[in-house]
Amino acid sequence: MQPRSSRLVTTMTFVTAVAVALAACGSSSKGASSGSTKPTVTLSLVAYSTPQTAFDAIIKEYQKTPQGANIKFTESYGASGDQSRAVLSGLAADVMNFSLATDMTRLVKPNIVDTSWNTGPTKGILTNSVVVLVIRKGNPKNIRTWDDLIKPGVQVITPNPFTSGGARWNIMAAYGAQLKQGKTADEAVAYLKALFKNVPVQDDSARKALQTFTGGKGDVLLSYENDAIFAQQKQQSIDYVIPDQTILIESPAAVAKTSKHAAEADAFLQYLYTPAAQRLFADNGYRPVISGVAKPDEFKNPAVLFTIKDLGGWSDVAKKFFDPDTGIVAGIEKGIGVSTSK
Repeated sequence: MQPRSSRLVTTMTFVTAVAVALAACGSSSKGASSGSTKPTVTLSLVAYSTPQTAFDAIIKEYQKTPQGANIKFTESYGASGDQSRAVLSGLAADVMNFSLATDMTRLVKPNIVDTSWNTGPTKGILTNSVVVLVIRKGNPKNIRTWDDLIKPGVQVITPNPFTSGGARWNIMAAYGAQLKQGKTADEAVAYLKALFKNVPVQDDSARKALQTFTGGKGDVLLSYENDAIFAQQKQQSIDYVIPDQTILIESPAAVAKTSKHAAEADAFLQYLYTPAAQRLFADNGYRPVISGVAKPDEFKNPAVLFTIKDLGGWSDVAKKFFDPDTGIVAGIEKGIGVSTSK
């Protein structure tokens, strides 16, 4: 039997060792919030150009939640098509938000995005918007309808549809509006030809097109409603008109199968569909995809609202209109000397 003094020394040594071990465990969570033992995880968010301000606000709130307390983010924003192709070429991504469904489906075959990305209650759609006509304050050119955009002397700003998802929504809104007015498909294409003759410059993203317009160029900007609201919030001297016929913009989001932090990425994606996050999207001009979030009369409904499915769906539309060699829009662009290379 050990002497009492020896037993005391042994016990103290054991307690000290446990304390040191616990301290070591605590120090391994560098960057975690106070009181948390979870290690810091960095997620890469890759998105199209317009929702940056909304995501900045959402990420800040997410990091206040228990599941987001140990999460940091790297963020990349740009033209939707460029962003999608960058991920295809190796740009690290955990969570993606693009302007077009085709920019997401491009990543399914190479096994970057799961085939089930567009299932669930919202079919993979994170936010909605509509195409609007952004005009100068006071509407000096009296622009109210689609027909006003093809009048002589009216300059229309819209981005390049071979880099920008927003531009494709604009074009399909203009084309579909003609059909909804009772015109034939050939007449709708003729309208697009007349429209593009009034487009003096084509930026590579919707946000850059907005900057071009607010910088003073053009009489009207084809844009997302949320971009128009964003400009008004920034005290820009603009207003906007929702034409009688316009398209519902549906922007998808998904987690990358290649994510090294799939559980954390999925948790963040699920947070984006909560009332709190959808409210922040609404504050930034996006129409929520879940009910009960939008305030009464917060968003005006157009007389005729159609979807891309009414025009054949993005798979058919992308080939028919935006194939860089044979597409209808490619032919129009080449006719006015604009590149269709991606």
